Amino acid sequence: MATSPLCLLLFFFSLFFGHGFVPLEASHKVFLHLQNQSPSSLKTHQPYRTGYHFQPPKNWMNGPMIYKGLYHFFYQYNPKGAVWGNIVWAHSTSTDLVNWTPHKHAISPSQPADINGCWSGSTTILQDGKPVILYTGIDPQNNQVQNMAVPKNLSDPFLLEWTKLPQNPLMEPTSTNNINASSFRDPTTAWKGADGRWRTIVGSKVNRKGIAILYRSKDFVHWTKAQHPLHSAKKTGMWECPDFYPVSINGLNGVDTSSIGKNLKYVLKLSLDDTKHDYYTVGSYNRVKDSYVPDKGSVDNDSGLRYDYGKFYASKTFFDDAKKRRILWGWINESSSVEHDIEKGWSGVQAIPRNVLLDKSGKQLVQWPIKEIEKLRANPVHVSSRQLKGGSMVEITGVTASQADVEVSFKISDFKKAEALDPSWSNPQLLCSQKGASVKGGLGPFGLKVLASKGMEEYTAVFFRIFKGQAKYVVLMCSDQSRSSLDNDNDKTTYGAFLDVDPVHEKLSLRSLIDHSIVESFGGGGKVCITARVYPTLAIDGEAHLYGFNKGTESVEITTLSAWSMKKAKIN
Repeated sequence: MATSPLCLLLFFFSLFFGHGFVPLEASHKVFLHLQNQSPSSLKTHQPYRTGYHFQPPKNWMNGPMIYKGLYHFFYQYNPKGAVWGNIVWAHSTSTDLVNWTPHKHAISPSQPADINGCWSGSTTILQDGKPVILYTGIDPQNNQVQNMAVPKNLSDPFLLEWTKLPQNPLMEPTSTNNINASSFRDPTTAWKGADGRWRTIVGSKVNRKGIAILYRSKDFVHWTKAQHPLHSAKKTGMWECPDFYPVSINGLNGVDTSSIGKNLKYVLKLSLDDTKHDYYTVGSYNRVKDSYVPDKGSVDNDSGLRYDYGKFYASKTFFDDAKKRRILWGWINESSSVEHDIEKGWSGVQAIPRNVLLDKSGKQLVQWPIKEIEKLRANPVHVSSRQLKGGSMVEITGVTASQADVEVSFKISDFKKAEALDPSWSNPQLLCSQKGASVKGGLGPFGLKVLASKGMEEYTAVFFRIFKGQAKYVVLMCSDQSRSSLDNDNDKTTYGAFLDVDPVHEKLSLRSLIDHSIVESFGGGGKVCITARVYPTLAIDGEAHLYGFNKGTESVEITTLSAWSMKKAKIN
């Protein structure tokens, strides 16, 4: 039976009560004096609010499922301020994952098992079609425990009311299981084995060893902890918002979480509390032993594969059984200061939902924005066979540069001037920082300058460089925020990753979704994704410009470029 997950992206783990603070190995900065602070009225001019990325009307926010044809998004929301605190489960629904209608809050602390907080969780659709939520609660002793809630009215497609089980908690730390009571959270979507029992995993740690604790149940109410975890890894710290799901080796569709078959690999994603990165491995799942083993070469730590190499955390996938696809959604946090968040009256945005598939290599995932987002495209501009000589730049006009979708492909004819790749250059983010958009190379940097001011005082550059390795050419993809804003109170970290594309035989493609303060970029058809959060002071609204550029010494060809202005979505 189909299962679909709902990660509530509830990943900030500190507890407030009265005027005190109880640390639970917090993964988010706590501002007791600010959590109820919000501007008396929102600014009329909001240059950084998004036009087509999900966010609530105001204040702080930071998962999804489909039921009776409606997509549901439950998310963490502070109704009283623009920083973390006073958290409730807010709720919106959509027919297309683009336009959203808000509803009343779905869940808030109300019983002993969650009286001090309702944290993240996932939904599972049971065999009778009934959705259930497993979520982390904070009990009166400040322990992290796992609870369950069910819809009050199954005939209501909007699922406006939820009822918590009186048996809560269903999973909890005890003196016999030796679970770390302050590091036990975020139950995943459950999957059903051939023996008829359900399984779920809960993130935890022992010292700095990350653990996916495995539980089994026959009735989804009474859960038994397995003697061994599904998986663990040393020196990775606390595993937040784990996600475990199968992917098809040969097919172009997503598969249900409980699917069984020979042509499947499995993905284990972990949100690392220590680094705030979402990393994943691809591997095999032994259904007899209930154990997961990453494939050889799949790096099982933060230096391995990531969903996104920029601002992207506590993500969750769900299986869309209506369109047979697996959808990934992640949270984009701010790069501005807390004071600026309060001034603008909101904080936190969702990334555009992404379709997730296994790459033809079988070694990594590829991600691509859902097709539905293209209904917002307007006023197309197309360019083909345009040479970009070394040191040149061309403006792409006719689109709203502050709210746009751009796809471009590059071709290189002469590789002789490719810079030699030093074997010590193993850290792509560091390499992008050292060789930013303003540093001339042989083949690159070339790509896009987005949210750029007319005088180029501000711009965010998304680009490629090509190096000559020992056996092949190596492509580096960067997102350089160092000149994104004249406001130096913002985090302007540069991001980067090596892109597994052969530039001699494959096209070098880039797509960027630009939305006022967000730049989501997809390189090589989605093999590398980088999300940036930027806050220009000059390049806002109608003053923003879009350019193609080449800072390298050698010419590159824009084989195709298509750009669209993006219409505003209906978001809450």
